[in-house]
Amino acid sequence: MKLVYKGKTKDVYSLENGNYMLKLKDDMTGKDGKFDPGENAVGLTVEGAGREGLKLSRYYFEKLNAAGFATHYVDSNIDEVTMTIRPATLFGKAGKGVEFICRFRAVGSFLRRYGDYCSEGDKLDAFVEITLKDDARLDPPITESALRMLGIMTETQVEEAINLTKQICTFIKDDLEAKGLELFDIKLEFGMVDGKVTLIDEISGGNMRVYKDGKIVDPMGLGNLILR
Repeated sequence: MKLVYKGKTKDVYSLENGNYMLKLKDDMTGKDGKFDPGENAVGLTVEGAGREGLKLSRYYFEKLNAAGFATHYVDSNIDEVTMTIRPATLFGKAGKGVEFICRFRAVGSFLRRYGDYCSEGDKLDAFVEITLKDDARLDPPITESALRMLGIMTETQVEEAINLTKQICTFIKDDLEAKGLELFDIKLEFGMVDGKVTLIDEISGGNMRVYKDGKIVDPMGLGNLILR
């Protein structure tokens, strides 16, 4: 096992069989000590956050695999806080990638940018935004045409990723609604696995905003509500 990448919330190791292993950390994105999935820097460290995130990732990856969605997930070890994944080629420069944000309510950076035209909590119709993973440039938004023009993704790849984002996020939203929870927004990442646009990274409280009875759910407590 060899360390190949150190990330903000997880480290990546290569395995002898060609797969990779993610080691999830207790670091969470945020600002001023407060959790915010829209931030691109570590804002706080919470003991047990990695394990809680892995529990949710395993839950949703297994459900998505069973539903026929392509993911990089192979298996996981909760005690060791690790997830085994298939190798994926990221879009864009090596070690970076592209993120797809699906919004069902106006909150976070969407509200900050478009607050003259909407109010907090306004409903959005599975609106997809795309950002580049680039800490130095604060994860800038990018358009579909720019992705194609810059050679980051082909037209077909962009269309597939957007369609998959809507389908997967609606799948997760429906699962949460069945548990009395509401998904406001969620951030996904895709890569190429065996020549196919495939869901990668993680699916946890660290990359989504979930509300219950009008109040945001602490990501550390989200697993207790979903997995009970």
